[in-house]
Amino acid sequence: MDNTELKRTPLHLAHLRAGAKMVPFGGWDMPVQYAGLKAEHQAVRQSAGVFDVSHMGEFRITGPDALAFLQHVTSNDVSKLNAGRAQYNWLPNDIGGLVDDIYIYMVAENEYLMVVNASNIDKDWAHLARLSHGYNVILANESDQWALLAVQGPKAAELLQPHSDTDLSTKKKNAYFAAKLFGIDVRLARTGYTGEDGFEVFVEAHSAEIMWDKLLAAGFVPAGLGARDTLRLEAGFPLYGHEFGDDIHPLSSHYTWVAKDKDHHGRAGLQAAPSQKLIGLRLEKVPVRGGYPVKVGGKVVGHVTSGSSSPSLGYPVALALVDADSAGADAFEVEVRGKDHAAHKTEVPFYKS
Repeated sequence: MDNTELKRTPLHLAHLRAGAKMVPFGGWDMPVQYAGLKAEHQAVRQSAGVFDVSHMGEFRITGPDALAFLQHVTSNDVSKLNAGRAQYNWLPNDIGGLVDDIYIYMVAENEYLMVVNASNIDKDWAHLARLSHGYNVILANESDQWALLAVQGPKAAELLQPHSDTDLSTKKKNAYFAAKLFGIDVRLARTGYTGEDGFEVFVEAHSAEIMWDKLLAAGFVPAGLGARDTLRLEAGFPLYGHEFGDDIHPLSSHYTWVAKDKDHHGRAGLQAAPSQKLIGLRLEKVPVRGGYPVKVGGKVVGHVTSGSSSPSLGYPVALALVDADSAGADAFEVEVRGKDHAAHKTEVPFYKS
């Protein structure tokens, strides 16, 4: 895809002003780093950073059957949500994989917001539209209306508090609420994708640059996709297209709690036993990347789904999908450019704050 065909978030010019290195990602022109991946990673682990995640999609689901519809299309129990709460969830397909992994926010009775992965917006929209027949619901694609900024790190709440009209200390994980931030109307969610505390800021697209500049002035360090990936990998968070996908059984992962015992679209596929298992690997020196073969005793038993040197731990880590009957081994090898390197199975998450 030519750079001229890539979509741009409302913060594109702000990224260029900040000296970002831009790369294609899911059809978008996105910042991969500013000052450098390691510096941005450590800023989030030790203080607070801000990510532009405005490429994510936002769908609003309203109407008398909104809850029944969401219960039908997702695997987690949406009925457990109250207004002002958020929940991680899955959209299962018909063949034992996922259309997408998502977040659902209950705005009010009969009103929900769904956030979906950027590269899946069109696919998810078509999937939901198809399954909505027979339900009294209204689906609205609001993806172009919103900018989404993720402020993450142990000092995120401390840096935000002086500029908010809401006592953030009263808001627990997965809270979702209206607030003013720097005098601008926003929706805040105490959620994130880094393993650290923080908030995701939903702000109207036309106010995005003002919000970004104010967050930087308040002490948040701009962070790109590179740091976002190493942070989520250390925390053991799956990434769609790597650990999850149309043809990857999600119960191969450690996220089995997302599949609840309820009647929903795609349930039969999820009930089939997965033939693979997602495991964590630690290597001594050589970082590995997605797609590298994983072996036991020289025999290929799977592949790396995500891998990198861990800035927090100082050694390479990886997630790998391996045959279920090989997952119990302790010693593995990962093939890198024709040479096998020892890897040891380790618990996920690799890093806990």
